[in-house]
Amino acid sequence: MEIRVTVDRIESGKAVLLVRESENEAIIWPLPALPEGVREGMVLKVRVEPDEEATAAAKERVGDLLKKLLSKGSGQ
Repeated sequence: MEIRVTVDRIESGKAVLLVRESENEAIIWPLPALPEGVREGMVLKVRVEPDEEATAAAKERVGDLLKKLLSKGSGQ
């Protein structure tokens, strides 16, 4: 999925991005994570897609943590 956003303003190292077309929803984005030279008023394309590998790794990490917590709670 690809969305377009307008850079509304930049403050304190963050950009406020308004989701087009309605521009009623805002996303706060770290300025260093945007392309160099981004300025207020620019329209950007943002691509959103699932990261299956990162999702699987996160599930495994959380599962391992849950096992640790449960084993501590049962006195093992």
